[in-house]
Amino acid sequence: MASSSAQPLSDIVTEGRRVLGAAREAGLTVRLLGGVAVNVRSRGLPPALTREYKDLDFATAKKSSGDLQKLLRELGYEPHVTFNAMNGKERLLFYDNPNGRQMDVFVSSFRMCHEIPLEQRLAVDEDTVPLAELLLTKLQIIELNEKDVRDTVAILVEHEVIDDDTGVNSWHIAALCAEDWGLWRTITRNLEELRSRVESYDVDHELVSNRPASDGALTHSTARGAAELARDAEVRMLALVHVSSRYSGGELRDEARAVFPATEVPRD
Repeated sequence: MASSSAQPLSDIVTEGRRVLGAAREAGLTVRLLGGVAVNVRSRGLPPALTREYKDLDFATAKKSSGDLQKLLRELGYEPHVTFNAMNGKERLLFYDNPNGRQMDVFVSSFRMCHEIPLEQRLAVDEDTVPLAELLLTKLQIIELNEKDVRDTVAILVEHEVIDDDTGVNSWHIAALCAEDWGLWRTITRNLEELRSRVESYDVDHELVSNRPASDGALTHSTARGAAELARDAEVRMLALVHVSSRYSGGELRDEARAVFPATEVPRD
C-alpha cells in the first residue's frame, strides 16, 4: 500500500511531487511532464511566465504501468475504466475528483500531434522527463496555445541548449527530427512563431530567440554536417528538407550520402 495520504493535495505542484515520491517508494519508473514538470525544473519562474496548472501529466515505463494504476487508485485517483481498457498500452486517464483535475499518464511514448519516444530516456532525470523531451512535447503541437508558449519560453529562459542532458540536448532532438520529417517541420515552424511572440513577455528576448540557434542541430546546417549528425546518432534515414533554392537537391544529397548513405531529399 502507498504510505502517502489517499487524498490528492490541492496544490498541484506539491501533489505532483507526492505522486512521484510514492512511485519512487514503490520502485516504479514514473516522471512528470507538462507544465508542472516545467515548474519543477525551474529555479523560480519570472512573473510573466507563471500560469495556473489545471492537470497533471506523467510518463511511465511499460513495465511500471500495471502497478502504477494500482498505486494511483491507492493515492485517491479514479480511473477512466473504459478509456484505460481501450488505450492502456499507450495512455491512461485518471481523475482527481476532490480538486476537479485530470491526470494523463503516457506509457513508453508521448503521442499527441507527433510521437516522442520516452521509454529509453526515463532514467535521465530524477523527477521529470529530460529537458529535450519536455521541450519537444510543447513544440510538437500543431497550433501553439498560450500556455504552451509560456512553458516553452520558460524552458529556453532557464536552460541552455547544448549537446548533452545537463541542458536541452540538441543532439537528441536532432536525432529524432532526422527520423521524422513531420516533427522537424512542426518544431521549426513553432520556433519561428515563438520568436515573433516572445516580446510580449517580460523576459530576455534575445536569450530566448537565440537559444535554439546556439547549436546548428536545431536550425540550418550544411548537408555534410547533417549527415555527420545522422551518422553519429545512428538514425535509420536522413531527410534533407527546407533546402534553399540556391542549391541543387541532388548535389546536397550526394554530399550527404558520402558521409551517410541513407540520405534523401524529399520535396518540401
